Amino acid sequence: MIWDKAQDLGRLIGQSDEYKALRRAESALREDKDTVAKLEKIQTLARDVDQLLAQGQMPTPEVSESYETAVRELEVSATGQAYAVARANFDKLMAKVNEQISAGMEKGAQSNIITLS
Repeated sequence: MIWDKAQDLGRLIGQSDEYKALRRAESALREDKDTVAKLEKIQTLARDVDQLLAQGQMPTPEVSESYETAVRELEVSATGQAYAVARANFDKLMAKVNEQISAGMEKGAQSNIITLS
């Protein structure tokens, strides 16, 4: 029963406007060559920073500045902004879904009625 309900919830979330907007924004990101290049640069710099931190070293100011600049450039691009808005809206939807699940769990935990179906 739980798995069926979970699949139903997943199907409804997949049909939501927020999910559809997020998928369109992700598709637009992948199709925009400039944005893809910015994302690749951010990922490369993030890996470099992670490696330095794993070795107990701090990134140089140049690396930190390059990373921050790349992130800012992505954020101010139209494609990046559209993705950020779509992601935020989807995250809000999922937060509400999780709140409702938690509320349902609390009610279920307090109920003396056992349901098997």
